[in-house]
Amino acid sequence: MSTTFMRSPRLLFTSESVTEGHPDKVCDQISDAILDLCLSRDRMSRVACESSVKSSPDWDWVAVYGEITPLPAEREIRAVVRQVLTDIGYTRHELGASAPEAQIEVRLTGQSADIDLGVSQRVVQAKERKVGAGDQGMMIGFACNETPEFMPLSIAYAHDLCRRLAEVRKSGLLPYLRPDGKSQVTVEYCEGKPVRVDTVVVSTQHDDGISQAQISADIRAHVIDVIIDPKHLDEGTKYHINPTGNFVIGGPLGDSGLTGRKIIVDSYGGVARHGGGAFSGKDPTKVDRSGAYAARYVAKNVVAAGLADRFEVQLAYAIGVADPVSISFETFGTEHVDEEVIEGLIRRHFNLTPAGIIETLDLRRPIYRKTAAYGHFGRRGGDDFPWERTDLAATLAAGAGLPAPAAVPSH
Repeated sequence: MSTTFMRSPRLLFTSESVTEGHPDKVCDQISDAILDLCLSRDRMSRVACESSVKSSPDWDWVAVYGEITPLPAEREIRAVVRQVLTDIGYTRHELGASAPEAQIEVRLTGQSADIDLGVSQRVVQAKERKVGAGDQGMMIGFACNETPEFMPLSIAYAHDLCRRLAEVRKSGLLPYLRPDGKSQVTVEYCEGKPVRVDTVVVSTQHDDGISQAQISADIRAHVIDVIIDPKHLDEGTKYHINPTGNFVIGGPLGDSGLTGRKIIVDSYGGVARHGGGAFSGKDPTKVDRSGAYAARYVAKNVVAAGLADRFEVQLAYAIGVADPVSISFETFGTEHVDEEVIEGLIRRHFNLTPAGIIETLDLRRPIYRKTAAYGHFGRRGGDDFPWERTDLAATLAAGAGLPAPAAVPSH
């Protein structure tokens, strides 16, 4: 967002999220579960895995395709797909897809030798392995001090609402809910600060025969009122719960799904720019993913250190080249030290080569399926989301001559 946003006396901003049963998120989870399978067998696996899903009244279809080295057995791929569908809750055709009955088509090859040449260069003189970026592109990291997770309030609430929909469904509290669903939250800002929630939208798939009145009352009581802090609600807050009035047909039966189609849900809900590359199904040599994680790590530590209240950083890479071709950032007028100081601290304390990112964040591990629903950023979970650490905040604050930051909760 621009500095105009920070000065605006009143501005409404909206972010959305989707549940794990949304068709696109089904595909993200399949692709990342396959990535985890590969990394559990070989930490050096090269994975670029895409998935598609679609159901009709007569069949359920899943396609898995892309480039993986070394290739797993097709039976292992199919087992992973069925497990993901089962875990989400797609166990019967009428729910939107059937894990046991789905037709699974696998079309995988090894990674291109030309890409491998750029990614894994032998630096003979130094007798070491140097990892170049797996593709060109630019990646964005963002953080702000609106929430304890250093995320924008609108996307934080949207994710929490969708996560809560899954919780009340799986726990049996609202057993008539089905896996597909969406949320949308509009926050009112005054001079750059969130002051209230203006509108909440929740759409949830449900069993046939459940009345709109029951759904509305249950979602308000067991989802919205549990998630959104009462201090952000007032008599002017508007609620739209299943506004079409019926949401029985959902999941792949209602819409096709594809890996990488929810990139704004995955990142910052539209508050920050997006580099354009999707995350899921890609091993950490792909800077679309690891570069975005590193950029979030930088941004979160900068804000946690008190160098700025709102911070966006862009990293850019060239395929086969290890060092970023550019690093730029925006403080939106919220910096507390000179921007040259911030730039110097970033360059001094963060290794932003692909190899440096992978080592710092320990990314060659099967940690990725958990990222594939409810956003990649602002997540709790300790070692499963290492880019959420604020372990450099105190160092950055000291380097800028600022007081040590207050202890930040572990996420």
